[in-house]
Amino acid sequence: MENEKKGVPRPNKGLLQSPELYQYILESSVYPNEPEPLKEIRAVTASHPRALMGTAPDAGQMMSMLLELVDAKKTIEIGVFTGYSLLRTALTIPDDGKIIAVDIDLNAYEIGLPIIRKAGVEHKINFVQSEALPVLDKLLETSENEGSFDFSYVDADKINYLNYHERLVKLLKVGGIVVYDNTLWGGTVAMPEEHVAEDRKTNRHSIIELNKFLASDSRIQICLAPLGDGMTICRRLI
Repeated sequence: MENEKKGVPRPNKGLLQSPELYQYILESSVYPNEPEPLKEIRAVTASHPRALMGTAPDAGQMMSMLLELVDAKKTIEIGVFTGYSLLRTALTIPDDGKIIAVDIDLNAYEIGLPIIRKAGVEHKINFVQSEALPVLDKLLETSENEGSFDFSYVDADKINYLNYHERLVKLLKVGGIVVYDNTLWGGTVAMPEEHVAEDRKTNRHSIIELNKFLASDSRIQICLAPLGDGMTICRRLI
């Protein structure tokens, strides 16, 4: 918490109407238990022009708990940016755990990479500079990969969330978890269409379709949590 008082910038992604209440949550619950390398990644990301793309700290805290609850060892991350959520995962899984991390933006990943290296967890990460669908399809070409992953985190192009879901459900083991970020899309999912800014409409439609589909997907159990910009947690049932 002391680092926060010294002025480490923090973009506010939360949907809580009171900034003071969100700050209370961060200072009372999240920051005191946040490992120092994660504070460092937040600090170096804060000056990035797309800093709001970073995973919210409270959402990251939830990820750590989910990873531990399923004893995750083998994971997939789609959308890495500077690596906050990736480092969260790498710090949480065992030393012999593995993460396939997919992003088209190598430059953003390299912003956080020195901190990942300093934390001693780079050996757990297989970073793949690519669009995600070809990577997932390639994994599914090997039958042993089906039902072998414990956890996945998706924070990428919203238009493909449904495409990612169909593939990730096959790759996850029964009881495994996939988390989709931004599933409230700044609250616009509950707004009348005419009140939504033009540059948010396409992704809003994709997220609404995703939310409808997930709610009816009998293969999974879901929980849409108002953390950050909305996180939908899906647990594979069958």
